[in-house]
Amino acid sequence: MHHGMHTDRERCLRAVGSKDARFDGWFFTAVLTTGTYCRPSCPTVPPQPQHLLFHPSAAACRQAGLRACTRCRPDTTPGSPQWNHRDDLVARAVRLIADGVVDREGVPGLAARLGRTTHQIERRLSAELGAGPLALARARRTRTARLLIETTTLPLADIAVAAGFTSVRALTDTVRDVSALPPTALRTSRTPSPRHPATSPTPPQTLTLRLPFRAPLTPDNLFGHLAATAVPGVEEWRDGAYRRTLRLPHGHGIVALTPHPDHIACRLTLGDLRDLPVALARCRRLLDLDADPVAVDDRLRADPVLAPLVDEAPGRRVPRTVDETEFALRAVLGQQVSTAAARTHTARLVTAHGDRIDDPEGGLTHLFPTIEALAALDPASLAMPRTRRTTFTTLVRHLADGTLRLGVDSDWQDTRARLLKLPGLGTWTADVIALRALGDPDAFPATDLGVRRAARTCGLPTTPAALTARAEAWRPWRAYAVQYLWATSSHPVNHLPAQPRS
Repeated sequence: MHHGMHTDRERCLRAVGSKDARFDGWFFTAVLTTGTYCRPSCPTVPPQPQHLLFHPSAAACRQAGLRACTRCRPDTTPGSPQWNHRDDLVARAVRLIADGVVDREGVPGLAARLGRTTHQIERRLSAELGAGPLALARARRTRTARLLIETTTLPLADIAVAAGFTSVRALTDTVRDVSALPPTALRTSRTPSPRHPATSPTPPQTLTLRLPFRAPLTPDNLFGHLAATAVPGVEEWRDGAYRRTLRLPHGHGIVALTPHPDHIACRLTLGDLRDLPVALARCRRLLDLDADPVAVDDRLRADPVLAPLVDEAPGRRVPRTVDETEFALRAVLGQQVSTAAARTHTARLVTAHGDRIDDPEGGLTHLFPTIEALAALDPASLAMPRTRRTTFTTLVRHLADGTLRLGVDSDWQDTRARLLKLPGLGTWTADVIALRALGDPDAFPATDLGVRRAARTCGLPTTPAALTARAEAWRPWRAYAVQYLWATSSHPVNHLPAQPRS
């Protein structure tokens, strides 16, 4: 849809002329007179069109020798929606880079996961993003570093580690290169916020950051869903925040996410600072923060039945997951039982087979079990009907031996087809995994009870076939239509928990 928007010069000029924040992250503006690059909504007066060029990524701007504008800070925009809304090779590569694969396994590791040669990956990314995988990974490190320099009181040595630089020197050189300012200047240019006075820094491994998103965002179904389905020990709703444990490449973490009108507050406690960029990428994905709500809502509003639902609460997001494998296992445990029963079953599994952790700030106790731990357990110890036990153990076996891979790089159609081949894993489970774990924006569980009830309430067709036919008009955003439909019921998943817990 906006595919390669930077090549459409007229549209880009219109967006810059009207300072349209909706396009922040879609493309970047190079200002040739100053040698800087900006987001479309930059508040400075734009120069004459002949002095502007448009680039597809911040990394491409860097490779052109441009520096980030200090007013609009283009390296802190939400990510381009197209990388989450597509599942071709380039989009899957971009998601893997955001998840830190190049930093941990190099470009060969990235290529191997995608079943291509390094040359093919370099060529495809350069063609579409104006930068190869190493440059994109470097841009990601710089973005993390700037975020930490400007929003925390962490020492530069810790920031270098967290952002993935080999030394403070490497960090300083890169920041100076990108912003024409040394890190200390970025730091003093912003006074610390009164809530976190510089005199009392938070403990070294706990960071509080702001996650940006494209407005509008309606948080009630998003956080309501996560809170209502929270597995005790792994997740909780406490003091207005959704909290959960995270299994990360170098250790584990705990995150607390709180919705605010213009950002999501993210409080992260990490055992290893190197996991920060991955943790942030997973939190953004969990809350679907890189969505393009205007494009989604415009399409859904064209249906007279959906229009009032969209107008009442625009910008609904799809509640996703921080761990695709965990979600798939939970979906099977939740087959044909209530939300409450699913939480209880899963909590039992977590207590028996998950790793224990400490949570001084709340009530979390465990990491979700590893696939290895689940593959080793005695199936007879699983308290569930025999058919579901077979489904669960078969799914575990396929995940453990690598015949089924679930991750940010999954091919949506192929993975859904593989899931459907497993015994006892029907269309509902496959569709819900596609919707919430794989991130397919067009996933549509037409057989879902909540969707069918909503259809009846709204006067839409209720049989799966007729409803699917009607939903053709909602493509490619059917996953979002599901959120609007689900939200017509008074089920607790649609509301932020009211009573404060402490």
